[in-house]
Amino acid sequence: MSQQTVAQVQDLIKSHKVFVASKTYCPYCSATKKFLEDVYPDAYVLELDTIDNGSEIQQVLAEITGQRTVPNIFINEKHIGGNSDLQALGKEKVKQLIGA
Repeated sequence: MSQQTVAQVQDLIKSHKVFVASKTYCPYCSATKKFLEDVYPDAYVLELDTIDNGSEIQQVLAEITGQRTVPNIFINEKHIGGNSDLQALGKEKVKQLIGA
């Protein structure tokens, strides 16, 4: 894992109110993106399977969060978890977290 990728991931988390690490073929990622379309359409989604260093970014996220799977969701720099964690919060709670 390069320091450059670690810095890139930290920057992505810091510079977006909602950051989602995703994969295009993942049904849980699709559910997360659909959920966020209604709540916060400006969410930043990074499709890890479409970029060269996607697996390295996923490794960095696993180091930071302990979560190896996608989607990997952050709201205002706080790790939320995956799709089931996001859905369990519900739209109103997620709107509150984004507005904070």
